[in-house]
Amino acid sequence: MGKKDVIKITGAKENNLKNIDLTIPKNELIVMTGLSGSGKSTLAFDTLYAEGQRRYMESLSSYARQFLDRVGKPDVDKIEGLTPAIAIDQKTTSKNPRSTVGTITEIYDYFRLLYARVGVQHCHKCGKVISQMSASDIIAEVAKLPEGAKLVMLAPLVRENKGSYADLIESLVHKGYVRAMIDGVMVRLDDEIELSKTKKHTIKVVVDRVVVKEDNKDRIASSVEKALKESYGELEIDVLNHKEVDCKEHIHYSEHNACFDCKISFDPLEPLSFSFNSPKGACSECDGLGLRYTLDIEKIIDQDLSIEKGAIKIVYGFNKGYYFTFLKGFCEANEIDITIPYSELETHQQKAILHGTIGEVEFLWKKHKVKRIWPGIVRIAYDMFKDEKELNDYMSEKVCDVCGGHRLKPESLAVKVGEKKIPELLDMPITKTYEWFAAEDNFSYMDKQNEMVAAPILNEIRERLFFLHDVGLGYITLGRDARTISGGEAQRIRIASQIGSGLTGVMYVLDEPSIGLHERDTLKLIKTLRNLQEKGNSVIVVEHDKETIEHADFIVDIGEGAGKFGGSVVFSGTLDKLKKAKTTTADYLFGRKKIEYFYRREQEKFIEIKNVTLNNIQDLSVKIPLNNFVCITGVSGSGKSSLILQTLLPTARELLNHARKVNKVAGVEITGLENVDKVIYLDQSPIGRTPRSNPATYTGVMDEIRNLFAQTKESQIRGYTASRFSFNVKGGRCEKCQGEGEIKIEMHFLPDIMVKCDSCQGHRYNQQTLEVFYKGKTISDVLNMAVDEAYEFFKPIPKIHQKLKTLVDVGLGYITLGQNAVTLSGGEAQRIKLSKELSRKDTGKTLYILDEPTTGLHFADVDRLTGVLHKFVELGNSVLIIEHNLDMIKNADYIVDMGPEGGSGGGEIIDVGTPEELAANYEKSGSYTGKYLEKELLLHK
Repeated sequence: MGKKDVIKITGAKENNLKNIDLTIPKNELIVMTGLSGSGKSTLAFDTLYAEGQRRYMESLSSYARQFLDRVGKPDVDKIEGLTPAIAIDQKTTSKNPRSTVGTITEIYDYFRLLYARVGVQHCHKCGKVISQMSASDIIAEVAKLPEGAKLVMLAPLVRENKGSYADLIESLVHKGYVRAMIDGVMVRLDDEIELSKTKKHTIKVVVDRVVVKEDNKDRIASSVEKALKESYGELEIDVLNHKEVDCKEHIHYSEHNACFDCKISFDPLEPLSFSFNSPKGACSECDGLGLRYTLDIEKIIDQDLSIEKGAIKIVYGFNKGYYFTFLKGFCEANEIDITIPYSELETHQQKAILHGTIGEVEFLWKKHKVKRIWPGIVRIAYDMFKDEKELNDYMSEKVCDVCGGHRLKPESLAVKVGEKKIPELLDMPITKTYEWFAAEDNFSYMDKQNEMVAAPILNEIRERLFFLHDVGLGYITLGRDARTISGGEAQRIRIASQIGSGLTGVMYVLDEPSIGLHERDTLKLIKTLRNLQEKGNSVIVVEHDKETIEHADFIVDIGEGAGKFGGSVVFSGTLDKLKKAKTTTADYLFGRKKIEYFYRREQEKFIEIKNVTLNNIQDLSVKIPLNNFVCITGVSGSGKSSLILQTLLPTARELLNHARKVNKVAGVEITGLENVDKVIYLDQSPIGRTPRSNPATYTGVMDEIRNLFAQTKESQIRGYTASRFSFNVKGGRCEKCQGEGEIKIEMHFLPDIMVKCDSCQGHRYNQQTLEVFYKGKTISDVLNMAVDEAYEFFKPIPKIHQKLKTLVDVGLGYITLGQNAVTLSGGEAQRIKLSKELSRKDTGKTLYILDEPTTGLHFADVDRLTGVLHKFVELGNSVLIIEHNLDMIKNADYIVDMGPEGGSGGGEIIDVGTPEELAANYEKSGSYTGKYLEKELLLHK
């Protein structure tokens, strides 16, 4: 390869990289792999991408740079052959409740344009078509009526209004009109007409009676213009011989956007008419959110208790004495029994308690008689909880009953393109939406002008939908809330956008795009990545997935260990060369090392979930064995999270952990939870969002270390307590940096610089605190220790040693005790939470629920984690995991497989049993998990 065909890195030293020199080919699919924490992301994102981004930004003016996120120069001597860089990481797209898949992919913007330009307006009340026409359009339409049609041309003047209208009738006679249709009856205007002024009337004057033929063209045109002028833009035609000429009996034309039957006028359509972020399009009831937040009576009232025993939770207790006394006084005055369960009270009594009544109630409060009007529990709740966060605990989300959760006002929801309203398209899986747009017949009704307008919009929509389907996202809907999208899904959405952009000569850096993908869809993703690469781009993927590594053109293995033991390139080259290499990655990839924990425990006790109807799940029931290692599997979007995280978890939290804020699924019955004493959910959310959070503080080991330093002779002489060794409070910390060790310097249009505090030199503590030593180490030295080093150092201290052992057990020996929580990956955060649970006193009756714990883990880390989770089960606990990783699935005691497809094609239990049973039965069950398990189990025989 010549110099122009490669990217050459010289002296990369960012984070734990050990002065790396590396040459990688351009315009190829490159995978960077290695143990978690070995330095893959540092090399790919913090070095290559950061330098590519920085060089681009340097080309901009200083004025433009101040408006952009600033990127510092990575610690690298030189990078040659670098091209413009785009990072596609796993950051969730948006926390804004107004963001949907449609808005973040911009497809919804094209929908808005399409509906505004070629949409057919319908009345949202009666469903009739609303059309706006000019006088010449109306003349042309009337001229198209069948030859020989006998027309009565009417100008509507009064529509369902009270009055005698004597002046109007007299005026029509003076204008020369002879006949009118009044209240559906044809009358002569020169007859004596008396109308009751207290009744509603409809009056239409007959402008002309004419037969459609060539000779009458001019007469018809003149009569149309006359009628439109008389009625301010309306014309009605009755066809007397409609059956003979085969046309409608009654035809209504208008120059206005209005439904005259419902007496509603409509604004002209524009793209903002379909924006739920604009007052022009948003539902006025929910303000375009599709949801309303209401007090949840179930969270306020315990139906099984009496009022006396605390049925109304918010007014019962020491601090709520006034309201509780008031309530008892109200019940006494209205003869409501406060000693029977609330559920046994009469309906009208419950309503009075909740919503109040008219009339004052007299009750005794602190020896004084008080008279008050009972406002009702609902009003009291709003008054009591002025703090929105506190009130939120008693609120529940409810779909807006005006827009049905579709966010738009009724007038916008009634507009159609090809017989589809906009919410119908948003609620369809992307695959189905693409099929509908691809069918030309759906748009065949359009005239030539509308076809020309719609063509470029439809092309954009079809292309974007196809790319989303192509990256394995065909199961999600465009109307889905962006907050519910996983990191892997968000990343694949961005990949689809980049393919659509058609850029070439770009270096794309991706962070584990296979996350959240079933093995079935991985090849689809690889095809998409290859598509990006074949356009003339360099695609660099940080990845652990076996299939992706095997399909790479070039592999870079970073290691050999993690943290300070990593940061070196242990291999770079093709897959064939990797086969001969002696690296941990190669050993697992080619079967020299295997992940095998085949326990296969018996299933005796179960949690049974019945009657689940949620998202794409319809009336589903399932049994999940306890005291087992259980995997919930299935393709993306098959309903795994709906079943476990949205159904089982909230109910278990309420019953076992006494959680107050839960969103349970109505109608679901769950039995078997009495065999469990608590539920612990371990997700990948950060353990903290500031530099003050770190593994030592989160796991609680910091408290023990501070106590240890407070017990030293020097501390006792000086009178130092444990708080002296906290960097979060005044006393022992450095006040210049307030215990952070760094100070941020704002650099205007250059990146902000974090500089080491010149007072404490980055140690976080003041000089006096750093004069206290334990075994020759200061508190700052301890925070800078790797977990492995600290594990050995604190061996004589059982409390500290035990907590550190759990961090080592989950494979986090390489991180430092004081490592900034912001720098930890999702997988590392999840394992820190796992270690914290491991260090607790075990009851042997805990239900652990984990969501894809293998995210971001190398084969060796998956091996270790699988062993730890089996240890939990050995102690009598139950482990329930949502997972796609075959190495973990094949080691499960029991599998619940969902599918068969994602979205509307999923939501069913298609097979249950041991991995071997699923593998043997996949042809009959149609289980994709079983199909891939068969291959995996054969490989490891």
